Amino acid sequence: MNLLRLSATGVLVIMMSLTAGAQIKLNKKALKSGSKVVKAATLSDEEVIAYTKEYIRWMDENNPVAPENDELAQRLKKLTAGLTNYDGLDLNFKVYLVKDINAFACADGSVRVCAGLMDIMSDEEILGVVGHEIGHVKNTDSKDAFKTALLTSALKDGVASQGGAAATLSQSQLGDLGEAVANSAFSRKQESKADDYGYAFLKDNDVNPWYMSTAFEKLLGDTGGEKKGSQLFSSHPDTEKRIKATAKKAEKDGFERPE
Repeated sequence: MNLLRLSATGVLVIMMSLTAGAQIKLNKKALKSGSKVVKAATLSDEEVIAYTKEYIRWMDENNPVAPENDELAQRLKKLTAGLTNYDGLDLNFKVYLVKDINAFACADGSVRVCAGLMDIMSDEEILGVVGHEIGHVKNTDSKDAFKTALLTSALKDGVASQGGAAATLSQSQLGDLGEAVANSAFSRKQESKADDYGYAFLKDNDVNPWYMSTAFEKLLGDTGGEKKGSQLFSSHPDTEKRIKATAKKAEKDGFERPE
């Protein structure tokens, strides 16, 4: 099994080695090339969600999910209390006991936070990350990215032959899909909108929105700066600019930088 570097289902953060345990498992297979182009119209939103549910079920079965009595699981449960239905979305939260500094959200409302992220961030910063990821779902970035992954991965011929009908995916197909998802990225505009959503999410939950900025700062600080980790920041360009923009917005709104 290899490391899942970036997840297009809504990854805000990067991954680096800590001591929290294993890394996210992904059945990484070489993608098959093909000339057939499958139009996005072959998949409805409902079918994409059906595939998404199967994908996240596979991820949960193949990664160490923190049990309910785990300290990190209890921490996340407390942080997200009252958020299982937010802004019209049905959400569910789990912790992966892996060392990746990572979090992602899927179009079906599944939000997954890695132990590595929780180890380096405060409760408020974790909420900022969660809000950012929910923003990608609310803005349909997660759904659109997943659809693209379905239609550009080795699954495309199978999806086309089924006429877009959601069907049970094999282990190898899920591995191919995971690879396609991992190699996707969001645009600057999408990231900026998700930042704005995360900022508003913190305010809506009575948390100082400055914590969006400090969460970004920790990502840069723990990788020795963006230059050192530039490849890992490939889907999240202009991180320093995003730190400054969020901080400036918080100052304008009258919030003080937390100690």
